[in-house]
Amino acid sequence: MRRLLPLLLLSTTIVQAQEFDLVVRHARLIDGTGAPAVEGDIAMRGNRIAAVGKFAGTGRSEIDAAGRVVAPGFIDVHTHCEDICDLPMAENFLRMGVTTIVTGNCGMSKVDLGEFFRDIERTKVAVNVASLIAQGSVRFQVMGGSFARPPTPDEVAKMRALVEQAMQDGAVGLSTGLIYLPGTFTKTEEIIELAKVAAAHGGIYTSHMRYENYRIRDALDETFRIAREAHIPAEVSHLKLSGPAAWGRADEIIAYLDKARADGLSITQDQYVYTASSTGISQLLPDEALEGGAARYRERLADPVQKAKFTAQMKEMLRTSARSDYTYAVIANFSADKKLNGKTIPQAAKILRGSDSLADQIETVFDIQLRGGAAGVFHGMDEKDLQKFLVQPLTMIVSDSGVRKFGDAVPHPRGYGNNARVLGRYVRELKLLPLEDAVRKMTSLPAHTFHLKNRGELKPDFVADLVVFDPATVSDPSTYDDPHHYATGFSDVIVNGVPVIRADQLTGARPGTPVKLQ
Repeated sequence: MRRLLPLLLLSTTIVQAQEFDLVVRHARLIDGTGAPAVEGDIAMRGNRIAAVGKFAGTGRSEIDAAGRVVAPGFIDVHTHCEDICDLPMAENFLRMGVTTIVTGNCGMSKVDLGEFFRDIERTKVAVNVASLIAQGSVRFQVMGGSFARPPTPDEVAKMRALVEQAMQDGAVGLSTGLIYLPGTFTKTEEIIELAKVAAAHGGIYTSHMRYENYRIRDALDETFRIAREAHIPAEVSHLKLSGPAAWGRADEIIAYLDKARADGLSITQDQYVYTASSTGISQLLPDEALEGGAARYRERLADPVQKAKFTAQMKEMLRTSARSDYTYAVIANFSADKKLNGKTIPQAAKILRGSDSLADQIETVFDIQLRGGAAGVFHGMDEKDLQKFLVQPLTMIVSDSGVRKFGDAVPHPRGYGNNARVLGRYVRELKLLPLEDAVRKMTSLPAHTFHLKNRGELKPDFVADLVVFDPATVSDPSTYDDPHHYATGFSDVIVNGVPVIRADQLTGARPGTPVKLQ
């Protein structure tokens, strides 16, 4: 355990005796900046921190932290929570200390963010919610299912107007998902035009880049160009090296990012701490197979010539990634046939077709998409690369998760355990990061990067989002095979000055609010 600094070194003023709404006593205060922990108390009045350190006032309610850590509530800037109003407690996030989420990532968001924020206010949710405006969703609204063609000047103007309105409504920036339709068919110049709108409002550009595999430098070049020409800070979403053909290049990619920064670009990155990703099984198919929607996909598969072409392309995709089959791909949620949830593609092929040959695996992928598609978990990263990216000073900790419905399907465990896994595995067990720096990556770094004002630090007049946890016991029991387990070790979570978890129990309070770019 790191030696605690004396309380008197904490840079706070001693306030006169007064009553507060809530006081947390006897804590190890980690302020979110990366500074060493100190012993002290923290007081709240309303939704704001009123005093930190040494003060004489008492609270109408008090929590004895008993030497546990008190830190700013964690900020997860890469989530997919457009359905937050359907599951407003967002318990999977609260249980791992997350009090603020940024949704709208990977090119998918609500387009009318004004209405989205009003829905949040009407429903009342337990976490604070910010959102990006997503290029893919905007493009789909303007262009429909006609993805492959370039937009007309009138369509570009309409897309710019939608982004402008979203930024006025409080979006924190623009996102792209360039491996997904319609993003995959979007030219760089089109993205730059929309990024300029976000930049004019002080927003950020975040990107699930076109390539996270052996072609990652090509994708980074595009991200750097957008940042340069739109004059906008850029965030590389869930930085990774995917597929065996790309493994071992972390040092090279880190140097490439550092060079871009040295050249004057504002570039950051985020990361989840698992060696598997999660997205649709559709990503195993060629983009051209899916363009135009489900009806066109069915028509193409009915054409033996086109189906043979897609089969050849899928085999080539495997070859270039240094894989021989789809053993790495697991079905997470297939509503048309739930008995396949948790099965690899070869296992599913054996069940459905009596054979796990590559040909039958490809037919299984075709069939899953014909029957509505499925979510998948893809084991594709190397732990050594993950660790090198994690320790970089500008890497933020994110889950890339949605709100979890407990017990439903076999989702990626990151939605339950990501932040806890950082604190338990990478801080406590592997000692890869100091505790204070891990907290910084979850608090002040994302707050500053996404311009979330007065958040992410333990300072007077900052928003009173706090988490109380025991660094000796915090853990992530969620696994790939058995994901539905909440993180442990977080005894108390406070959102906007209101306890939402108290002594390990949900209080039922839902004090979360929309968080808008300021």
